[in-house]
Amino acid sequence: MIFTHVLAVAPVGDIEAAVPWYERLLGRPADARPMAGLADWHVSPSAWVQVFQSPEHAGTTLLNLVVDDLDRALAELAGRGITAGEVQPGARAVRFAAVHDPDGNRITLIENPVA
Repeated sequence: MIFTHVLAVAPVGDIEAAVPWYERLLGRPADARPMAGLADWHVSPSAWVQVFQSPEHAGTTLLNLVVDDLDRALAELAGRGITAGEVQPGARAVRFAAVHDPDGNRITLIENPVA
């Protein structure tokens, strides 16, 4: 089986309230709004973050995003009004910190996932 794309979906209670927060998180407007209740950000050529209105599932997502420089990424987010929790060490040289969207979905920024 060959997969051509990965679509990570974060369910939210109110798409119109969530989109501005994700615009701040990802540093730009959505790349597409293909249908009512859905916003897409193409974060790499084959990976998308989708925010989807689904109140019954809102707040249940764990989304991991890999960054080159965690400190720089956290500083950028702070400048956009998004504050992360404490930086945590992982195995080897891995470090990570999490933020939560208004519905409680956890987005973890990870530095150096493969040492």
